[in-house]
Parts: sequence; C-alpha cells; structure tokens
Amino acid sequence: MEKPSPVLGHNIGKASLISLEKGKIPPQAVDLEEVVLGAMMIDKKGVDEVIDILHPDVFYKDSHRSIYEAIYKLFESSEPVDLLTVSAQLRKEGKLDLVGGDFYLIKLTQKVASSAHIEFHARIILQKYIQRSLIKISNEIIEEAYNEGTDVFDLLDNAEAKLYEVTQGNLKRSAETAQNLVIQAKKKIEEIANKEGLSGIPSGFDKVDKLTSGWQPSDLIIIAARPGMGKTALTLSMARNIAVNSNIPVAFFSLEMSSVQLITRLISSETGLSSEKLRTGRLEKHEWEQLNVKVKALESAPLFIDDTPSLSIFDLRAKARRLASQHKIKLIVLDYLQLMTAGGSQKGGNREQEISTISRNLKALAKELNVPVIALSQLSRAVETRGGSKRPILSDLRESGAIEQDADIVSFIYRPEYYKIDEWDDEERTPTQGQAEFIVAKHRNGGLDNIRLKFIGQLGKFDNLDVFDSPFEFQSKMNADGENPFITKNLPSADDAFGSSMNDNPDLDPDDNEVPF
Repeated sequence: MEKPSPVLGHNIGKASLISLEKGKIPPQAVDLEEVVLGAMMIDKKGVDEVIDILHPDVFYKDSHRSIYEAIYKLFESSEPVDLLTVSAQLRKEGKLDLVGGDFYLIKLTQKVASSAHIEFHARIILQKYIQRSLIKISNEIIEEAYNEGTDVFDLLDNAEAKLYEVTQGNLKRSAETAQNLVIQAKKKIEEIANKEGLSGIPSGFDKVDKLTSGWQPSDLIIIAARPGMGKTALTLSMARNIAVNSNIPVAFFSLEMSSVQLITRLISSETGLSSEKLRTGRLEKHEWEQLNVKVKALESAPLFIDDTPSLSIFDLRAKARRLASQHKIKLIVLDYLQLMTAGGSQKGGNREQEISTISRNLKALAKELNVPVIALSQLSRAVETRGGSKRPILSDLRESGAIEQDADIVSFIYRPEYYKIDEWDDEERTPTQGQAEFIVAKHRNGGLDNIRLKFIGQLGKFDNLDVFDSPFEFQSKMNADGENPFITKNLPSADDAFGSSMNDNPDLDPDDNEVPF
C-alpha cells in the first residue's frame, strides 16, 4: 500500500481522527426543541414568530420532527394550533403513539409559561441544524476526496455548491404543493401590479421591458449577433441602466475586454465625451468638469466587473456564488459565451460538447441563484453569405444547438447600416442610420417582436428610439438644415471606435478582424 507523504499524510490522518472520533454527539438542542414546541401549542403568537424560521428537518429528535409537521399542517390549513388540535392531527396520521402519546404533548406544554424569547430559541435550533449539516457535507467531501477517480475540479464545484446552499439556509428543495405555489403566484401578481407590469429586472429599454416584463429570475437570456453589431455596447447600456437608474446590483464578466476598457466605455456613455477624447486625455476645461460631475452616479452604482481571461464555467459559478452571497447581485452578464472553457472533466470533448456543457451550466446557475443570466454569443458566417436584409435567425447560432435549447430567451442585434442598407424594409422606408433592431426570436414565456433602438456609435451606447406616428411628424423633427437631430453624425471609423480584442484572435472567425465591436 502506498504511504502518504510525511507531512500531508499526517495532517489528513489527524483531521480524520478528530472528525470521526468515537463518542462525539452531533450538535443538538433537544431541551430548546421541547420549549419551542410547547410554546407553539400554548400561544398562537409563538407559531407566527417561528413558522418561517424552522422546517421539520431542523429538529434532532424524530418525535419532535413529527410534532412540528403536525403543527405546520394545521397552520397551512388555517386551523387553530393547541394541545388538542395537534393531538388530533397526530392521531389522524397514526403518529400519536410514536411521539409519546398525549402524555408527552402535555409534558411539552408544561415546560413553558409563554412564547417569550421563542424566536431566539428557534434560531439556536437552526444553528445546531446547520452545524450538523456542515458535518455531514464535510464527511461526504472527505469520502469523495479519498476516491482517486474523482475529478478535483468537480469536487471543488460540488463542495462549494453544497456550502452555498447551507449559507442560503435551504439545503435541499423539496416538492411544493399546488396550494403553496398558487399563493406564491398570486403574491407575485400583486407585486407586478404595483410595479406597473414589471415582474423582473428592468433593462431600461421601454419596449423590451414591455415584452419581457423585465428580465426574469432563473432565466437564461442569449443575446447573439455578428461582430460589429454592438453586443458589448448593448449589454453595457443595460448594466448601466439597471445599476445606476434602478440601483440593482449587477455582475459583469468580461472575457474579452479589460475592466478599465469597459468602465471607460461607460464613462463615455455617461458623460457624452467621445472615446477618442477619453483615450487621448485631450479634454477642455469644461469637459474635465463635465467628466468629474457626471461620473459620480457611476461611481456609486452597484456594478461589479470581472475581467478574468479564459474563465471556466467552474470559476464563473464560484465567483457568482460569492458575489450573490456578499453583494446580493440580481443580474449576471457574460461577455461572451464562446470565450469560456468547460474546465474540470469536460476538457476532453469537442468544442460543440463543451459549449453544450457551458450552456447547460449557465442555465443551472441562473436557477441556483434565482437571477437572470445574460450571455452574449457569436453568430456563424452564414449571415454574411445570405442575400437580402441579412437579418439573423435561430439556426445562425454558432457551434451548438444546445444554446437555443437551454435558453429561455434568444435575441439578436441587427444593424442594417453595417451592411450598407440605408432604409428599413417597412412601408415608410425609414432611414436606418443610427438605429438597431433587437430581435426576440425565442421567448419561452412570452411573445416575439422586433424592437428598434437608437444606436450612438461614438459613445458605444444604445437607447430608446423616439417614436414618430407618421412620416410628417418625423419631418417636423428635422432641423433647419434638413438633418435629423436624433441621429448622431460623423461616427468614428472602426479603428477609432471601441476596439474589440476578439478581432485580434484569428482562431475565432476570419471575418472578426474587420469590425469595431
């Protein structure tokens, strides 16, 4: 048998002996369990104070677990909770004799005079349960760590996931009754009514929010486009709207650009100063004042940018969990999916299998943290080879159909101006300059639409498009020179606009080095 290293082996052996030492009793507070159950049966206020803190599994003794389950069922049915009703409920379930009969229930009620301090006692019971859970998880991790066939990265990911669940106070979700779910749904509908129809995170784009009711928790949203359409610009505009206007914490993972480059884009968007001026630092005195004043809102925004290159899905999940725990993030943005690696034991597969793994894990992450995850994606060159408008379709998603399958929303960015198309293909033949189309091609829980947005190239910014009811009203908005004041003119060249590091990577797409975004 192979001997462990002198230092490491000694430490592991010592830790195992300590953790598995005979005679140790799991953390418990049976006396407090008795007090809490007794208080709940003599005082309704006690039930109201702890019913949301405790669940049956937190009780150490099986009999206490059964008694609490009976109390919980009575509470759910809006029945009174007292010594007689709990006894009747246990008798109905055939558990009264198992818990010690009426004599034991009476004994519990005699231990307390009121429900004073019941919440404090309940939290101690919960702490003991968490300690027992940590011991159980630790033993499972030790067992898996000794298994030579276990992938170390999968082990780390599983360990962190279990510990995160403990942190959230919800170790394992169980099936919920239709009654509970209906109550939750009705409560959510009431909240939506108070928020003017927005049940999710508002993007800041009015028509997009109207279609989606905001980005919904646990949804995976794919925003795909060819290089040059402005994927990063759109998601940065969204992140800015959410973090600055709504004060909602956002995590932005950029595998392509550095955090300083991204924040410079946001500064340009916020201040109205071109990227060229910010890059060269050639600002007039009033522009310096403008810069200092207008970035204050951005400075205080709850926006967290991570520019770790070659990020694996394992690393992303670990970082996202920490951000959710420490900063309560409500939205995750990933720029962009094809630059990620699967990591762990998935490295041996082909690229399509790897993308499938990444896509599946992104959806799992969205459900685990209960936040929307927006992932940017590349489109294949099939778009460029098509004739006509070159408007993207679902089959253009690059490298894997799993992306389309896993996503709750699949959307595209389309700018006809990029393809030298001067007019939209509508009845009014309106000009395409300074405009983009946000195409919702798949929407699992809603409708589809093509939504036009304003695109300001020199600021790397998307905004709501001003709506004109008729061509005559559109003409009335033209200035004295016959120009549309809502369209930004004299856009910089591709080299002077916001560069994209993916343009320098020949392995991604030979066409990518022709574009600014």
